[in-house]
Amino acid sequence: MDITLNSKVQDLNARYVQAIDDNKLEAWPDFFVEQGRYRITTAENVERGLPLAMIYATSRAMLRDRVRSLRDANVYEAQRYRHVIGAPLIEPGGEGTVQAQTSFLVARIMHTGETVLFATGRYQDRIVFNDGAAHFTEKIVILDSRLVDTLLAIPL
Repeated sequence: MDITLNSKVQDLNARYVQAIDDNKLEAWPDFFVEQGRYRITTAENVERGLPLAMIYATSRAMLRDRVRSLRDANVYEAQRYRHVIGAPLIEPGGEGTVQAQTSFLVARIMHTGETVLFATGRYQDRIVFNDGAAHFTEKIVILDSRLVDTLLAIPL
């Protein structure tokens, strides 16, 4: 695999998680193409071929709506995340795309200072490159555990 391509995929994921971790959620939808898909599901659902998702969006506009509701409508405890991501495994995806799988850990830091390991899993991404810029056409967040805290408000 081309080292430059690998570097671009790593950079895309690093900037993606930094936007979330730094609470710059308004920038989050811009990592996707206009009709990009985002889904959070579990490894168990994937293994069983079940399409169920805890969060599912089919466009950048839906992602922007999600951010707006997080800012203006939803009520949840003040918290933030800190992601740790692994190196991506990259394969050609056809039609100018690549597929990448990247492991992650997410710590959740509550307003009290309590820090817990909140989620582990992997990203399954389809990425397109237009004019040198990388964007997700699809990001599936696959959680290792089916036990998900009801406080899943912020994107992973």
